[in-house]
Amino acid sequence: MDSIIEVQRHTHEEIEHFERALYTILSKPQPTHESRLQVEHKACNLLDRLCSRLVALNNLYEDQDTRKTEIDAISAPPNQQNDLSTFYARLGKIQEHYAKYPDALVGGFEPELAAFLDEEQDGGAGDEEYEDDDPVALLFSGEESYGKYLDLYTNHAAYNNLKNIGKRLGYLQYLDALLAAQTEPVHSELPKECRLAKDYELYIKALHAYLISFIKRAQPLVDIESQQREAEAEFVKKWEAGEIEGWEEERPSKPAANGDGNGEGIWCAACQKMYSRQTVYDAHLTSRKHIKATQKQATNAEQPPPNPNGTAQSSPNHDGHDTTQLDKSKHRTTAMLTYLTTQLLASLASVLNETKSNVERRFSLTAREREQELLEQSKPPPVSATPANGDAAEEEEEEERIYNPLKLPLGWDGKPIPYWLYKLHGLGVEYRCEICSDHVYMGRKNFDRHFQESRHAFGMRALGLPNTKHFHEITRIEDALALAEKLKREGRHEIFEQETMEELEDEEGNVYNRKTYEDLKKQGLI
Repeated sequence: MDSIIEVQRHTHEEIEHFERALYTILSKPQPTHESRLQVEHKACNLLDRLCSRLVALNNLYEDQDTRKTEIDAISAPPNQQNDLSTFYARLGKIQEHYAKYPDALVGGFEPELAAFLDEEQDGGAGDEEYEDDDPVALLFSGEESYGKYLDLYTNHAAYNNLKNIGKRLGYLQYLDALLAAQTEPVHSELPKECRLAKDYELYIKALHAYLISFIKRAQPLVDIESQQREAEAEFVKKWEAGEIEGWEEERPSKPAANGDGNGEGIWCAACQKMYSRQTVYDAHLTSRKHIKATQKQATNAEQPPPNPNGTAQSSPNHDGHDTTQLDKSKHRTTAMLTYLTTQLLASLASVLNETKSNVERRFSLTAREREQELLEQSKPPPVSATPANGDAAEEEEEEERIYNPLKLPLGWDGKPIPYWLYKLHGLGVEYRCEICSDHVYMGRKNFDRHFQESRHAFGMRALGLPNTKHFHEITRIEDALALAEKLKREGRHEIFEQETMEELEDEEGNVYNRKTYEDLKKQGLI
């Protein structure tokens, strides 16, 4: 099949099949994050193949010489309008080719497209097989949780290892610092000497590379490369216009050598004198002689004599310090990476917020609860039998999903209680009891009730104290022991006669207090 026109027709048909498969997989509703991400990766794969076919087709159309030669070969000669023998000979070869290879269009060299078309005809029956061997899940780490969250622990460690950083940040504080990139350049809180160092350039380069990689894996349909090119062009304009500040490196100018060339000195134009050291020069600035010479120089219209040493010397400014040369060209790469990283963090603001919420939630879980959560995540979701059942299950999940952003307690109907009732009962106030192993009780009512519960009574027994009304409102172990000593000194021995308060049961089921039980046991009556 050497006809360029047939190759063009073949490529057009391939493009149509790709577009139909792309529409098919994008038109299906995806209820879960995992299924949506799988579909996006499928669509990205199809788009890459579609673009390659479009490029090949464009190259075929640009080859005008070959097209003209082919058209002239299958056209009838000018003097013989009915002679189409060459055309029908070419047509016979093409028909023979497709008769011999009926699956040459899709199955011959594009098996993945055939799989997509088979899936379309089967109504999505290949979803279950795709879930068994999911290549998308292998793209993410466990912390990223299938592209829902960012895994910035490595970048956080590199951030804390920067020189001249000042105060080191925890992981949550580090996420807050990245969230601040929505309003200002990322890490603008760092001192200049830290951002101008080489290790900061390596850190920001690694952070930029990770964010690019995450967006490509978690958002495959986003053309992040073109967005980065546009951001880079915008950075170049701002850099040349001097709108990006904070990357100037101060370089103090070197003092000129004296007339003999054996040392260094600072020339004072007002006093017409050379000073060998900076400290001597700074000390003479407050002298009367220098002040008078400066005033005389200001009133005199003539220029002061130049430096007699004949060397180029930048004169000091009015406050006595040497003029500095601002050089920021060597930090252009670091500034550009910082600018591009800021743009990426602004686009990932929602993912950063979700990451922070997930980290806070995991910090509040115990080790057993974390293991249970990992086991639940590893279980495959149940596959619905029919699409109707799937829609019904989705509706039930929407009904069961409760909007509770304030984390209010649930009422008798399974819904959050009103916020005014939450504030009325003081359920947002924490009461901690050290006797109950630092257990926290929310609200005054729960706190007052817990003194008669088994947890508090067990804690009092462990301290060797009775759980009586004298120890009500006592939550610290030290205070409880001090109160017990005070009651003992006041002569309230009934508080400590635990043998009369503790009840024991014999083999026949009779109940006695401890003192009576021990007396009867000594007498052999039990």
